[in-house]
Amino acid sequence: MTVTLSDEARQYIAAFEDATDATAVDCVVDDDHDRVVFVVKAGEMPQAIGRGGERVQHLEEQLGRDVELVEDAPSAEGFVAHALSPAAVYNVTISENDDTVAYAEVAHEDRGVAIGEDGKNIEMAKRLAKRHFDVDDIQLT
Repeated sequence: MTVTLSDEARQYIAAFEDATDATAVDCVVDDDHDRVVFVVKAGEMPQAIGRGGERVQHLEEQLGRDVELVEDAPSAEGFVAHALSPAAVYNVTISENDDTVAYAEVAHEDRGVAIGEDGKNIEMAKRLAKRHFDVDDIQLT
């Protein structure tokens, strides 16, 4: 799918890539939760985070917002699992009937992490999965 970025998102991607030497394939500015979510090229997550999270911390200071990272994946199943991280996701199944729904099997103790405060984590996962794989919904099982 083609992702359209705002000028603000493009500026954040430039700042991210300068600060981390990693590649961002997408950026969502979430003003409701004062955060920026970057989708990082598959395999570049350690580089993006830095030792002890130093690169992310530096970027947060530079942007004045929380920064969250999601690793890209070649499949919708892998992408949904990454988007729900750090929750332990055991399995993701995609069902394509009238709508495309990802059913994510999440550890019982991690359901709260997957959902997030006021649903912010699951909503961002849904938004990113829609943008990248045309997934209409994510259901936790």
